[in-house]
Amino acid sequence: MSAAPRTPEGPPISAGTPGTPGAAPAPAPLPVLAEVVRSGFVEGHHRGSLVVLAPDGGVELALGEVTAPVFPRSSNKPMQAAGVLRAGLDLAGERLALAAASHSGEIFHRDLVQKMLVEHGLDAGQLQCPPDLPLDPVEAETYLASGAVRDRVTMNCSGKHTAMLAVCAQRGWPTESYLDPGHPLQQLIHSVVEEAAGEPVAAVGTDGCGAPLMAITLTGLARAFRSFVLAAPGSAERRVADAMRAHPEYVAGTRRPDTWLMREVPGVLSKMGAEAVQAVALPDGRALAFKIDDGGSRALGPVLARALTLLGVDAPVVTRIGSAPLLGGAREVGEIRAAF
Repeated sequence: MSAAPRTPEGPPISAGTPGTPGAAPAPAPLPVLAEVVRSGFVEGHHRGSLVVLAPDGGVELALGEVTAPVFPRSSNKPMQAAGVLRAGLDLAGERLALAAASHSGEIFHRDLVQKMLVEHGLDAGQLQCPPDLPLDPVEAETYLASGAVRDRVTMNCSGKHTAMLAVCAQRGWPTESYLDPGHPLQQLIHSVVEEAAGEPVAAVGTDGCGAPLMAITLTGLARAFRSFVLAAPGSAERRVADAMRAHPEYVAGTRRPDTWLMREVPGVLSKMGAEAVQAVALPDGRALAFKIDDGGSRALGPVLARALTLLGVDAPVVTRIGSAPLLGGAREVGEIRAAF
């Protein structure tokens, strides 16, 4: 899907020259969600869009374009995992959490992916996610120092791909084309995304791991996470939410904000996505979703911490998540901070 042209300051602009008859005016720039402050000087900004839902599901706060479609990237993974369950794969506990994961590539992640492949009569050569290094930079250094090389199992989406392959093998669906958007599994996932978001999928693309990627609005993404925490016990959606919350280290890793938040705030469901997307739901139905327009992941923590504060989350982990110091000469000289 081709992108509309952008101005340096803001979102897509309409075709035509502003000021000419019949030309639509250029929309206002997206709001600044975070600013980069070095030595007391604001040297940069991260613009984006953010939505906060009240317990009843109504929009409590909307900044930017929260009704325009975005690619949620890995924030769609809970819905993909629910689709795998609906297709008939019986996963639970750490295995189900790993199916919804962007894991860090730590040893326990890689070991469980290997176990799941064996349990379902599969091998790593059938995975169609690309070979990669561990997502966690600390783990990547240890991994490379050991002499290891890029591997499909190590790639952060390998748990999801293993689950997709396993249910295809179980159902007798083609395994060599499991990433085709027209595949029965991907069609089912498409339906799950639309049902959870409460809106039609606006576009289908290809994610970094090669899987089909469904575009929905940020409001739809927040609604989807809300629907998972409020789903009936035993439903596919609730099973995914419960597994993620019970085993957050398998969803992310030992040094990741999603893990910290789900471990330290009871009942929270949290999942980040590439290009600086984040979705969170609280057990009472409050939810949020946002995207940093330039994809700057360094702004994720400060924006998430501020949004959690607006949701009424009062816990030490919020301060930890929001800390984003800037260094100069190996010492702290500034920070990235929320600006809303």
